[in-house]
Amino acid sequence: MSVSERTDEPIRSNPPAGTGTGTVRISAGPRGKRRRGTARVRRIGFWLSVGWIGLELLAAATAAFLPLAEGRNPSSTLDAPILASPSPLSAHPLGTDRQGLDILSGVIYGARTSLTVGFGAVLMGVAIGGLLGLLAGYYRGKIDVALNFLNDSLLAFPPLILLLALSSVVQPNLRNVTVALGVLAVPTFFRLARANTMTFSQRNFVLAARALGARSSRILLRELVPNVLASTVAYAFVVVAVLIVAESSLSFLGLSIQRPEPTWGNMIAAGQTDLEKYPHLVFVPGVVLFLTVLSLNQIGDWAQRRWDPRGRKL
Repeated sequence: MSVSERTDEPIRSNPPAGTGTGTVRISAGPRGKRRRGTARVRRIGFWLSVGWIGLELLAAATAAFLPLAEGRNPSSTLDAPILASPSPLSAHPLGTDRQGLDILSGVIYGARTSLTVGFGAVLMGVAIGGLLGLLAGYYRGKIDVALNFLNDSLLAFPPLILLLALSSVVQPNLRNVTVALGVLAVPTFFRLARANTMTFSQRNFVLAARALGARSSRILLRELVPNVLASTVAYAFVVVAVLIVAESSLSFLGLSIQRPEPTWGNMIAAGQTDLEKYPHLVFVPGVVLFLTVLSLNQIGDWAQRRWDPRGRKL
């Protein structure tokens, strides 16, 4: 058979003495180029997302020291222009609302609220749900049955009904909203930690630790927690994005933090009456909310590919 008839075989040559195989590797072709291009795009998207979230965190943390116009107290805006259009070189770069409150200041203080609620609720969900899921997945038996029953009971309540009930009982301030959304995050992290614990507890390194006589507390802390926590943290960024949207939805409906304290949701709600003439009242907080959720999802996708063993196959 001639060479032209079998062009799909690898090209081989006689290897020099003392060397290995003589196979000459050729380029992977268009498929390899597509993979490298996809990886490059993902990398760029990841770093842009990190930059955006980092900028928001920095602005929210230093909001009190920034030269911002008044965005929270309407009594201090008596001489401020009402419904001013965005002007980058003015004292109100993103304009003002019907009360004369600065949109840029409101967006930055709204970022403080949204990020605090999102990350605080996820930390609560990871701490409680992750711990209970770890215990249920490791000990199994009656402990697993009891904790699963509690988790299923919490899932039986529709989230919106549960939030409405909580808002009617407690005052909708930053702490209470964070706790309420944290309660909703517990079942998610319980199931995630339980499933990962049941998987890792059958791995060789855990079986070897048991065979060597390691105590359950050591196996949980030294062997299981680092592995379960990695995949849990990878998924946590996506949950933060979901909870930020949930808080903004509650604010839009008037069930979360109330005006004049700005949140992205209540800023959108306050500006919808003037949407046709002054679209920036809704457009600015809406775009900031969109970019924040998109960035958190991008970071979550990267973390899952990096830390979650199942995500590495995607």
